[in-house]
Amino acid sequence: MRIVVKVGTSTLAHSTGCINIRHVEELCKVLADLKNAGNEVILVSSGAIGMGIGKLSLKEKPTDMPTKQAAAAVGQCELMYAYDKLFSEYNHTVAQILLTGLDLEDPTRYHNIKNTMNRLLELNVLPIINENDTVNTDEISVGDNDTLGAIVAVSMHADLLILLSDIDGLYTADPHKDKNAILLSEITEITPEIEALGGKSGSNLGTGGMATKLSAAKRCVARGTDTVIANGSSPSVLYDIIDGKKVGTRFISKKV
Repeated sequence: MRIVVKVGTSTLAHSTGCINIRHVEELCKVLADLKNAGNEVILVSSGAIGMGIGKLSLKEKPTDMPTKQAAAAVGQCELMYAYDKLFSEYNHTVAQILLTGLDLEDPTRYHNIKNTMNRLLELNVLPIINENDTVNTDEISVGDNDTLGAIVAVSMHADLLILLSDIDGLYTADPHKDKNAILLSEITEITPEIEALGGKSGSNLGTGGMATKLSAAKRCVARGTDTVIANGSSPSVLYDIIDGKKVGTRFISKKV
């Protein structure tokens, strides 16, 4: 299988912004194992700003753009250092790709990006993709790595997009407010009623919410890529998702 895994800041970092060593180590171990099993894996990783906050010992997420960009610049180094070190322990090579909205909109750049990622996969490299937050201020404002994951999954003809964050999946209501909320395990059509269930982010470090995940799922299923929204607190959940077990919310694609 060709799998795109998007991980949110809440999966990678503690609420302090410092790296969650246990989670990141387990994530790298599981992804390395999935590659060992013959799968092609692309990782779309948030976390640069969050880790920069921790590295710079800031007390809270900055609101001004220059500080956000500074935190992203510092945090991206920390993020890739951790990934490179951990994946190397399992004999896997990683590559960093930083993208902006303009890269994806320009046909020539977009073509070059696809060629690069395809070649990296041929060379058995694990591409790690993030928004280029140090230069792309619009992307920081949106915080839309869910959409970035969907764009990557569609353009690379992935079999599956997995969105890991701090939520279990899509519920019939906000589970923090309604104890009778039910987790929807499988969705075959994203109707206006389903889209209306999208809510805001529950993490003070992350910026994407359920609405962006539903939008990402809608983009993917229309192009033949199944999408799963699941809780990334235990990265070993990826094994169950790959095996087709009922984990989180799975959006069934329309095969094209």
